[in-house]
Amino acid sequence: MDRKFILTAFGYAILGLLLGIYMAASKNPTQHVTHAHFMLIGFLLSFIYGLCHKLWLNNSTSKLAIVQFYVHQLGAVTVLIGLFLYYGRFVSLEAIDPLLGISSIAVFIALVLMKIEFIRCTRTNNQ
Repeated sequence: MDRKFILTAFGYAILGLLLGIYMAASKNPTQHVTHAHFMLIGFLLSFIYGLCHKLWLNNSTSKLAIVQFYVHQLGAVTVLIGLFLYYGRFVSLEAIDPLLGISSIAVFIALVLMKIEFIRCTRTNNQ
């Protein structure tokens, strides 16, 4: 799981930095919120999850770890697409808000699942 998280983290970083470079070159910062979410939810959080799997979770491939990976990716991608569409003025807030809410909850659930993985790992290692 560590490799999957790290590879997706770098993918988010590349897209986030490309968006940042585009905003700087065009002198149009309207996607700054999307850029920040690419870098934080996409890159940083995925990278931290990858480090957690490598350093503490023994690169677990349990069902919980797999579910946590896909819930995070689905939530992150949906948040990022929704923000891009909203800040790019392709859709109204009323149209995209429910999707942003649900996808944000998915990112939150993935974080809770990571905590559960840590609790399980700690219990296993202490026995």
